[in-house]
This record gives sequence, structure tokens and C-alpha cells, in this order.
Amino acid sequence: MRNAIKWAALLLCVLMIAGLFTACGESKPASVDPIDTPLVQVPELPAPTPRPDLKPIELHEVTRSVFYAPQYVACSLGYFADEGLDVRITTSGGSDRAMTALLAGEADFALAGPETAVYVYNEGKADHPVMIAQITKRDGSFLIGRRENPDFTWEDLRGTSVIGGRNGGMPYMTLVWVLNEYGLVAGKDLEVIDSIQFNLMAGAFEGGTGDYVTLFEPTATEFQNAGKGFILTSIGLDSGNIPYTCYHVAPSTLTKDPGTVEAFLRAVYRAQQWLITATDEEIAVAMQPWFPDTSIESLTIVARSYRASDAWKTELEMFEEDYNRMLDVIEFNGLLTGRPPFGEIFDSTLARKVQG
Repeated sequence: MRNAIKWAALLLCVLMIAGLFTACGESKPASVDPIDTPLVQVPELPAPTPRPDLKPIELHEVTRSVFYAPQYVACSLGYFADEGLDVRITTSGGSDRAMTALLAGEADFALAGPETAVYVYNEGKADHPVMIAQITKRDGSFLIGRRENPDFTWEDLRGTSVIGGRNGGMPYMTLVWVLNEYGLVAGKDLEVIDSIQFNLMAGAFEGGTGDYVTLFEPTATEFQNAGKGFILTSIGLDSGNIPYTCYHVAPSTLTKDPGTVEAFLRAVYRAQQWLITATDEEIAVAMQPWFPDTSIESLTIVARSYRASDAWKTELEMFEEDYNRMLDVIEFNGLLTGRPPFGEIFDSTLARKVQG
């Protein structure tokens, strides 16, 4: 009876959050070539009620994952609306696509891997994107195997194949870095498959490709619950602190409309602080509108998993030490043509102001 009352209360919270959700909307997934169309599309949410009193903001995210909990909390709990913003989210299906949308002026903000900003800077573009906040501090992917293995060690991967993501992306590069830390050389001691688009990895593994795959949540837990694979370890716990996912804006946005950027960051920071004390179940309820096909029970497990791996940042600011570690990872993978000065690629002015 007590459990029934508890879940009834959670359901009530979901319904209340659904009302707030009208101030934060879902755009359709970004258009992609047929060959890159995800096997599992991001669920299309109901069109939100128009809010003419709020300023429309276009945000392109790299993918849909509970890994980015602060963003969805800021939407679901009405924090963006409190700041006068109507944030519309488009799932791009890759950091490169999110960044392309930002550079093309199709997005006001891009939530993407910081490595993309490094690549653009090193191309010599004067109007290179600027990072303004960091919301995840380590790799958010989990290693999935075809068989349960409670005694898993990285040495078990020797002589096998792993679907690791797109070469040049942080999931792939961090995996190769971690493998090396454990004495395994990609391409020599094992095969790390880098030819599969990020949002096609789960489908490829399910279809029989690879002995292992790295997946974000909630896909990893959904895979395990469906008996399609088994979670063996967190990549992030072995990778150390790396600025993994950041908000990017065009330089012109910072100079012409700093008030909007500051309002955006206030909402995100408020969500970060809420996550510190929220229960796993409360986080699950706040996530529900963004993951309508995932149960509260599964989202609770996912929240617990990311909390255990210390994945979420509790502040907006990026630390230079972590930034340099990221550059080391990129350099190790042979893709770093220069080390952009920290102060030129991350602007901490507004983050520090918001944090007080």
C-alpha cells in the first residue's frame, strides 16, 4: 500500500511537470541523410502551448540522454520560463551537426562536445564558437557486452571488437584513451569500430555487429532490461575528469545579447543545484517528459547510475586542468593540430557572475 501511494504521488508530480513543460519545447530531430537516419528515433513530443510572453531560443543538442539532466530539469521545472525563455530543443545526432547549426545561425545555443569547438578554432576561423558553461565532467557512456560478467576487467576486451563511436568524437577518443591506460592498443590488441554513426550504435550492436558497444543512458539500461546486453562498467569512472559536454554560442551572441545568455545560464545553474539534493526518483520524474518511452523505474536507475559515476557538474565553470586533460586525450588520438588558449575558447565571465 505504501509503495502504491508513493508511485501515485510520483505520477501526480509527472502531471504537474507536464504543465510546466509547455514553456520548453521539442523541435523535430534535425534532418539527416537517409544513410544516417537513426534506427531509434527520438520520440516526438506533443507541441507545446505557445508562450508569446517568452523569448524563443533554439537549442541544438548532440543527442538525447539523461546524461544532460540539468538541461531537462531546467525545462521541466520551469526554470527557463522563469527567466523569460522558451527553449526549443532539436536533437542533432552528433556534435558536428549541432555545431554546424550554430555556425549557420540555425541555433542560438549548441550543447555539444568541446572537442568540436577546438577543431573549429584550429581551422583558423575568426568567429569560432565560444564555450560558456559545462554540464558534464566525465564520459557518460557505459560498456555493454553480450554476456553478463560480474568479474569484468578491461583485459577481457583483448582480441574482441568494440563499437566505439565516430573517430574524432569524445566517446571514441576517451575509450581509446582508457584502453591504453589498461595496456590495450586499439587496432592491435582489439578492434575499435569507428565507422558507425553515434545514434546508430545501439541498432548496429543489436543487429550483431561487435562484441561490445558503448552506450549512453537511458539506452544502456533499456538494453539490459530487454536482455539485449549487459552493463559491464562505466567508461567515465576510468577516464577521469574531462569537460565532456558544454554549451556553445557564437561570439556575436555574447557581445550583442549577453542578457539572454546570462538568463539561460541562471536556469541551468539552478537546475544543477537542484540535482545535488534531489532524490533519484525526483530526478526520474523531472526527466519523464523528455523520455516518454522510458519508465519512471528505469529513469530512477539511470539517475542513480549517473550520480554514482559523478557525471554531472555542480557548477557552470570549466576548470583549465580538465580542459588540458581533454586536449591530451585528443592529442593522444592524433587529432590535435594546436592547443587553443583556454581563455580564448571558454568564456567564464557570465558563468562566474551567475554562480556569484
